[in-house]
Amino acid sequence: MTALVCNDHSLDAIAAALCEHYGLAIKQQWPDDGEYHLSLTLQGLSLQQQAADKSAVTVDFCAGANAHRRRFGGGKGQDIAKAIGIGRYVPSVADLTAGLGRDAFVLASLGCQVTALERHPVVAALLSDGLSRAGNRHLPAPWQALQALRPVLVDDETRNVVQRIQLQHIGAKDWLQQQPDNSVDVIYLDPMFAHDGRQKAQVKKDMQAFRHVVGQDDDADELLHEALRVARCRCAVKRARKAPPLAGQAPTYALTGKANRFDVYAKAKVEAP
Repeated sequence: MTALVCNDHSLDAIAAALCEHYGLAIKQQWPDDGEYHLSLTLQGLSLQQQAADKSAVTVDFCAGANAHRRRFGGGKGQDIAKAIGIGRYVPSVADLTAGLGRDAFVLASLGCQVTALERHPVVAALLSDGLSRAGNRHLPAPWQALQALRPVLVDDETRNVVQRIQLQHIGAKDWLQQQPDNSVDVIYLDPMFAHDGRQKAQVKKDMQAFRHVVGQDDDADELLHEALRVARCRCAVKRARKAPPLAGQAPTYALTGKANRFDVYAKAKVEAP
């Protein structure tokens, strides 16, 4: 079981509240079990395999790949923007499998109001920490308490982007069942499947840790029918380039890149209701 390790006594109350919120065990010393655990410091939350781990997984919207993609990723010319249907009208989007929040951040940077869903407690905690450090105000009380203890060193543009992301720690199936018909402009789904060993490129270190802890989304096929009910305009599904369509259901059309493909299930034109 993944634990949260915190040996900074000034954070004891916050660590305890986070563990209660996400159903995690709390440790003051690093477990000697070779497994991945969460490490909490005032600087942030990380997923790592040992106390000192250079390949620790963190979520950072203020620098690194996320910041670079926001500035130089191609804007509305990106395949994901085309798949969502972003044009003069900027749709609301529900990201059913938010993961580490990379696509949600891209969509929010393009102006979308994004409801980001993540059912796995470890991933939800990592994503919440990244949003917290970027100044997101829509977070549970423990993150607000931690936010008050550390300065938010982020530019105004990034801070404004993350305000358009509302993270919910809930399974996509449960969330969809609570939504009325045609209540969200666009539903986005990027299920995680086992890595294809035939691919030459090795999975990056952060994704190795991610896959080890989370596994894969075996129930993704079950989501498409409900997603199409809730979506007002379309569903967009991210797939590996040569993967079969989700649930065996052919899309209206597909946008195919070098490694990935976006299957678009269109219901109506993406425009204001």
